Amino acid sequence: MDNNRVRANESCGQDEDFLARSMESADWMEQVRNLNTEYALRTGKVRTYRLDVFGCQMNERDAETIAGMLTNMGYEQVPEDQPADINVFVTCCVRENAEEKVYGHIGALSRECEKRGSIVVASGCMMQQPHVAERIKNTFRHVKIVFGTHNIHEFPRLLHQHLTSGKRVFEIWDKEGRVIEDMPIKRSQRHKAWVNIVFGCNNFCTYCIVPYVRGRERSRRKEDVLAEIRALAADGCREVTLLGQNVNSYGNDFGEKDLFARLLYDIEEIDGIDRVRFTTSHPKDLSDSLIRAMKECGKVCEHLHLPFQAGSNRILERMNRKYTREHYLDLVDRIRDAIPDIALSTDIIVGFPGETGEDFEDTLDLVRRVRFDSAYTFIYSPRRGTPAEKWEQTEPHEVISERFKRLVEVQTEIATQLAKKYEGKTVEVLVDGPSKTNPEMQSGRTRTGRLVNFRAEGDLTGRMVDVEIIRAGAFWLEGKEGVHRG
Repeated sequence: MDNNRVRANESCGQDEDFLARSMESADWMEQVRNLNTEYALRTGKVRTYRLDVFGCQMNERDAETIAGMLTNMGYEQVPEDQPADINVFVTCCVRENAEEKVYGHIGALSRECEKRGSIVVASGCMMQQPHVAERIKNTFRHVKIVFGTHNIHEFPRLLHQHLTSGKRVFEIWDKEGRVIEDMPIKRSQRHKAWVNIVFGCNNFCTYCIVPYVRGRERSRRKEDVLAEIRALAADGCREVTLLGQNVNSYGNDFGEKDLFARLLYDIEEIDGIDRVRFTTSHPKDLSDSLIRAMKECGKVCEHLHLPFQAGSNRILERMNRKYTREHYLDLVDRIRDAIPDIALSTDIIVGFPGETGEDFEDTLDLVRRVRFDSAYTFIYSPRRGTPAEKWEQTEPHEVISERFKRLVEVQTEIATQLAKKYEGKTVEVLVDGPSKTNPEMQSGRTRTGRLVNFRAEGDLTGRMVDVEIIRAGAFWLEGKEGVHRG
């Protein structure tokens, strides 16, 4: 593993390298926990941490692992608006605005860290980029620990090293290692859980930085995934979302065919789990066997996130997506033939280098044909290190912005029309808790992924509720008081 390791540690020596190799994460967590116990006995205080998470569900899941390790080491979590001894950033580099937000948030903590003696820990995808780690090191002295996506499990050792030496510790692995199982986890919700099934990506879309910061595809053993889900069910979890940059590639690195479909059938047999979701599915790898499993497994929700990115074959080829618009439309037809009520969501990029007005009209045409329930729409953002970064942008920003506006208007109109079909119907909602916009109302999701707000007595978090929908908008449904079912 040392061959995969790139170091910029200010405190590492040969003795520490030897010690690091001889201890596992659990041992280092115990070492830090002992330090925190001594601190608590001496001061009467408990050390605290705060999490700031950017980006996708994979980052949310990574944050739960970091929270689990910190809790295991004796730290208590505080809300985002309260000061903490350790401020952890789980970063995203998929788009430029996410990176700039991270720099802004880290910089804003400089005075607080100086005043309280607290520290910043920077982790995640951004840190896998050498220019980012260098900027962090040179600009933000209050960032004391930096690690990347491949060595999250090393965090306890890095933290112990900083606590005992007082020096900054920067360690980023340039290659992925083995999949680490049985790490502690502090989940944000008891009734719902993220479950990783495959890490990394082998697709190398020309606009995407993910394969460079997340590494090549590595699948977890099916037995380990099922063991985790059984444990979740025993702890009261009712819904799991299976995660991967491309879940449809699950098992390819094992030489296993249709392993993802077989995994869904196995999860179907686990008592206590009521709903199964998964993301993200690459269109080129979505098989008929998976469609059949989605149809036959009653716990698999009628919702599929299927990014198409662009509706023009010419742009799809430039993106290296490895399918055509005809393939995508045929795939949608096969999915809807099998599961007529399925809700489809997608990702769309506007303004990819070389996109013409005709290419964009192809994208709008595909949106109108498929009629997505929801879409994540983005203006293309060049990412350093990707092939598309070097390609000339032929269209002015004003033209791209106008295209983006048109796309959002078309998709919002479609989403509103589809939402109106829920009015007067009763839907099953898994309640997540009080609404973020109106604490007097409860909030949850339908099986199709629609957000529902409704009035109810008491806290129904984690319960299944039947809700009659009285009003609907593009991004929400409003219901009458729910009838509790279990």
